[in-house]
Amino acid sequence: MSPNRHPATLHRSLPELPRLPRPLYGRTESLTNRALTFRHTHPWVQLSYAIAGVLEVQTAGARFVAPPQRAVWVPAGVEHQVFSSPRTEMRSLYIDGSAVPWGPDECRVLAVSPLLRELIRGFSALPAEYDEQGAPGRLAAVLLDELRAAPDVELMLPLPQDARLREVCQGLEDATLRQLGLGEWGGRLGVSEKTLSRLFLRETGLSFRVWRQRQRLLDALAPLEQGERVTDVALACGYDSLSAFIAAFRRQFGATPGEFFRE
Repeated sequence: MSPNRHPATLHRSLPELPRLPRPLYGRTESLTNRALTFRHTHPWVQLSYAIAGVLEVQTAGARFVAPPQRAVWVPAGVEHQVFSSPRTEMRSLYIDGSAVPWGPDECRVLAVSPLLRELIRGFSALPAEYDEQGAPGRLAAVLLDELRAAPDVELMLPLPQDARLREVCQGLEDATLRQLGLGEWGGRLGVSEKTLSRLFLRETGLSFRVWRQRQRLLDALAPLEQGERVTDVALACGYDSLSAFIAAFRRQFGATPGEFFRE
């Protein structure tokens, strides 16, 4: 679900909190549109979890995509925007940094286990100023323990900073330009294919071919989660055949589209 392909239709309000009422604070949101927050930061860690729909957090350096049963970890102070597919059900956790000294200092996509899922759901129903010494406080402690154990998943796309590469990446969202190779982009930009190839690898850690394939597959997650036919999604993402799309999807995510969304 790329923000270039699905422009935002409204701004989503953020809680005006001078401080967190507790070291762990939860919010529940239903997003009926492809919502977008303006670029912003928090003085605390944010965990954005999709119960239904697909969330995307975009920073200056990468896109982080979370279909159901995945969550995006955003460290304190990292500027970001949040996008969503239609009818997304979202749970947000705001966490004081002192409660998670073990937390990563970069954005991550995390797998959400069935236990962690139920802990997040249960915690989201608590009042903001819950009893830290009672059962709610113990629930928060277990939730943080499970969050610490959550493994990373490869649902991230690094974004280049070079203006020429940014133009290529934006062009790849256009159906009329999606099939252009790096040599053709070089001709458009007045730079050699070799230079663009070297820049891509240097700025993203991926070759152009691998980067473009990952972009297509991440863009496929939102329509697949919404129930669109796999064949239609494959063609819309630039694949010539259903079998090629499913094979690429399995290589990237370790499952077919059907298996991925049945997990």
